[in-house]
Amino acid sequence: MKKSITCLLFTGTLFSLSNLSAQDTRPAKPNIILLLTDDLGWQDLKCYDVDAPSAYDTPYLDAFAKKGVMFWQAYSPAPSCSPSRCAIMSGNHPARAQKTHVVGGKPPHPRSVNTPMMEPWYSGRMPADTFTLARAMKSNGYTTGHAGKWHIAINHSAFPRPKDVGFDVSTSTRGVHSSRGIEYPNKGFATSDENDPYRLDKNGFPFHQNNENALDFIRQNQQEPFFLYYCTWLVHGPIVTRNKVLLEKYAESMNVDPASRLGKNTKGKGQTNPFYGAMVESLDYYMGQIFSYLETTDDPRWPGHKLSENTYVIFTSDNGGVVGYTDNAPLDKGKTSAKEGGTRVPLMIVGPNIPAGVQSDVMVNGLDFYPTILSLTGTTAPADKHFDGCNIAPLLLGDPTQKDLVKHPDGSVRDTMIWHFPHGSANESTIIQNGYKLIRNYNHLSDPLTPPLELFQLSKNTDEEEIRVDIEEAKNLVSTMPEKAKEMDEKLTSILTEMKASHSSYNPNFKGDLPHKEKAPTVTDLTQHEGTITVTAKENGSPIKLAHLIYTLNGGQEHEEWFQAPLTKEADTTFKIDLPKGTTHYFINLIDENQFLRSYPELSGKKGNGFYRDAAIAVSAVSAEKKPEAPKAEPKKAKRDRNTPFTRMDANNDDILTLDEYLAVQKGKDLETRYKRFDKDGDGKVTREEYVVLSAR
Repeated sequence: MKKSITCLLFTGTLFSLSNLSAQDTRPAKPNIILLLTDDLGWQDLKCYDVDAPSAYDTPYLDAFAKKGVMFWQAYSPAPSCSPSRCAIMSGNHPARAQKTHVVGGKPPHPRSVNTPMMEPWYSGRMPADTFTLARAMKSNGYTTGHAGKWHIAINHSAFPRPKDVGFDVSTSTRGVHSSRGIEYPNKGFATSDENDPYRLDKNGFPFHQNNENALDFIRQNQQEPFFLYYCTWLVHGPIVTRNKVLLEKYAESMNVDPASRLGKNTKGKGQTNPFYGAMVESLDYYMGQIFSYLETTDDPRWPGHKLSENTYVIFTSDNGGVVGYTDNAPLDKGKTSAKEGGTRVPLMIVGPNIPAGVQSDVMVNGLDFYPTILSLTGTTAPADKHFDGCNIAPLLLGDPTQKDLVKHPDGSVRDTMIWHFPHGSANESTIIQNGYKLIRNYNHLSDPLTPPLELFQLSKNTDEEEIRVDIEEAKNLVSTMPEKAKEMDEKLTSILTEMKASHSSYNPNFKGDLPHKEKAPTVTDLTQHEGTITVTAKENGSPIKLAHLIYTLNGGQEHEEWFQAPLTKEADTTFKIDLPKGTTHYFINLIDENQFLRSYPELSGKKGNGFYRDAAIAVSAVSAEKKPEAPKAEPKKAKRDRNTPFTRMDANNDDILTLDEYLAVQKGKDLETRYKRFDKDGDGKVTREEYVVLSAR
């Protein structure tokens, strides 16, 4: 959705090839740098301004956009962090990978009897044996490096780590983004003191170790082709900055007191958070350091040329901006929503033979990076490797405004994309096809104000251009275009079925009204014989559609993770499965045709570490051909729930409280000392149990 009416295709290219001779040819293997930002919204960059100017200054990224192709209809694979990162690294759609949200790897369950729906089981991580983009590049002689955030597992430090899936080098630090010790107006801000770990440089910006790690990788590995996956923590929460001058610049321009309620993590309206503004401009500056190094450093593999002349650089975000921290308008909503504000992201690609100054309306996706990078580098993947994205190298190296250059392996032009996010208040799947977008809302039965389907026309094509229509997703066309809605809904079903996507379920114990909840099935008998589980169920008016084993191999351990496996139907209501080797605990889940899920043993509530293990059936407690006893229900807790403050501070819901998370929420003096009181074993993290025990004293 370009600001200009026409798309300008500059005749000149960023990297001229006219002076090359037979002895002066570009190396066959170009370098690749994939810059993945965190929660950067579509309207956070100045160059993406539509309708109203952005409040943030981004001169380096604005200049970078003019050196290659800037996409106006670029999308992330998912509206949240982990599934997008797994999809980019694996090439698999989040729905196919059963990795549709952050954390994961837990038994599905309702939060309480007040919750009408529950999320499906979804994987906690990308499988370690995945033939990742890093493994592919390594197989072609590339040195592979990761810097910054990772988060393709249930925890930032959980298995698999970057070196487990093909990276030679991995560094991870928040650098200047650490919130430790910052307190406006005079504590924790970077200074010019030579002993300051965040010492200000000549331009007044703090030293950022995360960025320095990325630069170090380039410096140390430019003698051979390299692939750098640089995942900056910016601009994810906590919303803080160590650049006091920059903070006060935005406070003045926004007419906001930095010490007011709009500071730090407190959400405001629109682009009115000076801390966030300082973070965006800081991100821009650190990206500028990467661009400057490439443009001013001689390429040791290509004498007489700069690194930039043989390096492809991809800049994008893992999902849309967080509503309240920033403003994605005119797009609706933001992160954790499959509406446009949650999935449409900035994307610029610069490199050899890519024309400069092009603004493109072609629809592309982060899933396209893997096959495209293989094409640009002459790298091959195993013949059976599946890709849900398309190779857009022909688009980049040809005319980046021609959507018919983006094709599936069978040669058909891509005109459709889908997203699947059966989580939270969004709980939806979406499909875009030829400018129309359909949203399927799974919570419509439990929320009468939510329509089952919504249909919007985002844009329309003419012979010369693509015209913006309703990127706000404001005008629902279902009633006026029912056949179109039906056609797209059926297409969405077909794709999700082929991907074997998991869907949210209804809670049969919901205390409110839900049609057919009384028909949910129940488990009447369960026995184990030599590792084989036999389950007998009772249908109460609705046939059982699915039966799953939910099991863990490390019950009670750190990073406890649960998996799902289908049971085999032996008779109408009898199911069997051989327990996977090493299973320590398990549940049985039954889902009927009305999408009600019954868990055995019953499971409800969001609790701390050990909750799932204690509620599950322990394999060691099951005798041969004996029905195991379900764990006894937990006694009701007092009205005052001491877990609530912990949950509020635990930003990524991993039941581990880091110092950064603690500092982001707590106020007052000596916060680090207070945190250490909870951290009794001194391992740098506080479990829910540690917090609750000390809080109870």
